[in-house]
Order: sequence, then structure tokens, then C-alpha cells
Amino acid sequence: MIYLKFTLIFILPLLAISLIIWRFYLEPKLTMFDEDRRVENFRNMKKLFPSKPILASPQPYHFQENLIPVNVSYSFLGETREMQEFLERILTTGLLIIKNDVIVCEQYFLGNSKTSKSTSWSVAKSFISALVGIAIDEGHIDSVNDPITKYVPELGKSAYNKVPIKDVLQMSSGVDFSEDYEDKNADINRLLEQLFLSFLPLEKLILNFPSQKRSGEVLEYVSINTQILSLLLKRVTGRDIVSYLEEKIWQPMGAEDDAYWLTDLYGNEVTFCGLNATLRDYAKFGLLYLHGGKFDGKQIIPESWVKESITPDRPHLQPGATGERNWEWGYQYHWWVPVGSRGDYCAGGAWGQYIYIAPEKNLVIVKSGAGNSVSRTEDDDETIALFRAIASELTINN
Repeated sequence: MIYLKFTLIFILPLLAISLIIWRFYLEPKLTMFDEDRRVENFRNMKKLFPSKPILASPQPYHFQENLIPVNVSYSFLGETREMQEFLERILTTGLLIIKNDVIVCEQYFLGNSKTSKSTSWSVAKSFISALVGIAIDEGHIDSVNDPITKYVPELGKSAYNKVPIKDVLQMSSGVDFSEDYEDKNADINRLLEQLFLSFLPLEKLILNFPSQKRSGEVLEYVSINTQILSLLLKRVTGRDIVSYLEEKIWQPMGAEDDAYWLTDLYGNEVTFCGLNATLRDYAKFGLLYLHGGKFDGKQIIPESWVKESITPDRPHLQPGATGERNWEWGYQYHWWVPVGSRGDYCAGGAWGQYIYIAPEKNLVIVKSGAGNSVSRTEDDDETIALFRAIASELTINN
């Protein structure tokens, strides 16, 4: 009888609470990448994680439209392939094409629409890069060549001690951090687990990784580099990332819709991913870079920073020199330069997110997706092959 009373009073309520925590907090996070949930999750990330809103512009910019059929064939690995088959195969959720600042194609799939807030994954990193350029222009940071510890001295006890800001921007920090999403024991997966399941603050977690090699010599794609840059931005501006982005980029470029940035449990933005927005507003960021930092006649990002950000300036960052692990694309300040580039470059994120910019073609393409694999695979090269075919087709016909 005593055992029964103890069970009723203590054990059953604890079980009930545990089930509630599992069902509404743990289980959605642990199953976020499940094939039958990815598409829905990637357009509803704030249902899974804490977030901060980014408010739309009070004077939004609305694109002109001249919609035309776009369904090109393209060559890849010696085969002729079809655009729609590829988009379906890699679980594309949205495709937006802007030619000469006009929307010529806008397609959504798998339940997404033009109002869907699509998650960005590593596309978000390019926004942090832009904010660093603005902070330098405003005098908050003296030089990209300064050691990051000049502004964030507590990093002196970490792998980032005396590492130049430039090396962090170029994913050449030398920090020992594994980014293999398909390895459950990789640092990136353990970081995400600690972040939301162990209730630890992000800004402490990122200081726990040792140095592996000298900075500035090898491209090692490490997401915590971007998180370190956001710590730098917060320190030198006295602002959180969302408010700085909203004031300096989001509203000045005429964002039509509110967006949001995911945070840890303490309100720190998870800046190596975490930005969620509509494709049209991602496209405006692409147009900013296409036009040298200007949007609708306003200089928002310094023109010199835009040019510097997309031009690899060290031998180990050139297209074709980065090694098979980085699928041989070039890299600079959180922007990728595909092999065979004639000036085209892109922001890229896992599972098939892109902002692709082709200045010679006056073209921006934004793509969202829920991919078949989180790893960088030949899908990235095939996507660029498709984008270049689209650029050529629109140049011929427009």
C-alpha cells in the first residue's frame, strides 16, 4: 500500500513530466533531420528552437515581375540532365530567379510558398561577413588584419589567441573542430547536442576547442569561426546580432517580411546557421552583392568590402586548390567561388540552400531545399551546373 501511494504521488507525476519534456522539447530536436520531417521543419524552425524576430522595413522594396517559363537542360558528368528532375530529386522547396533586378521565375514545392520562412543553414554565415565589413567601415574594428583578441581578450585562453580576424573569415583559423554532420561524434553534432539538450550557453561552448595548426595556411571549414565573429561584433558594437542586422542591412534593403534568427536558451544568436527568411528577402541580400553593396541607390555595405569578400587572395583559397574535402571550390570571407568561375560566386548551406550571384549575367538565384544528404556532395557541383545553364539561357533569350 505504501509503495502504491509513493508511486501515485511521486513516480507517476515524474513520468508524466518526463513524457511531456520528451514529446515537446527533446523529440522534435532529435528528429529534426528525419526524412519525413525535414521539409516541414525547415520552414518552421522557430517551433523547434528559441528565436529573435528581425522586423521588416517600414518602406519595403517590391520587385517587378516578368515571369517566363524556365526549364533548361544542362550537362553534368558527361550527361544531359533536366532542371525539374534535378530539383525534385534533391527535395527543392523554392527557386527564385532574378534577372536585371526583375523576378523572371518563382517556384515553390513541397508545401512552401513565397511567405514561407526558409531556414538558411550556412547561408547565414555570409550575413555575418557583411556585418563585419560594416563594423570596420564604421570604425568599430580598425583592420581585418588585427588579432581578434584585440577586441575579445578572453579569447586569449582559446585556440583563437592572436589569430587575425581575416583568418577566421577565411575559415583558416587552425582550430581543431570536426564538421562532419554524418558522424554522430563530430564536434558540430556534439555542439548542437550540448547547446539544446545540456542547457549550456553557446558563448562558453565555443571556447573549448584547441588549436590544431597555425592559422592562415589551410582551409578548414569550421562553423564556430562564424560564432566567434558574432562574439566580436557584439563586443565592438555593443549590439546583439539581430538588432545590428535589422538596422544596417535588413531594413535598409527594403525587406518585405519579418525574419527571425534562432538562439540558444540564453538569447545568443546561433550565427553559423539560424537565419530564417523568405526567398525574396534572401534575394535582396544577393542583389546587394551583385550591385557592389548598393540597393535601390543606397550604399549599404561598403563596395570595397564586397569586392574583397568574394575574391580569394591566398593560394590555399583559390578554386581548385582547396582539396577534395572542400569539393575544390574557392573561398574568401564566408563566400564560395565554384571551380570554373567567371566571376560567379555563392553563399551555400547544407541540405541545398544557396544565394548564387553571376555579375556578368546580372543574375541572382536563390534556392531552398531539404536535400538528400547534409554532406557536401556532387549535388553542389550539379547545382552550379544548373545555375550556369539558367544564366546562359536567360542571357540568350533576354
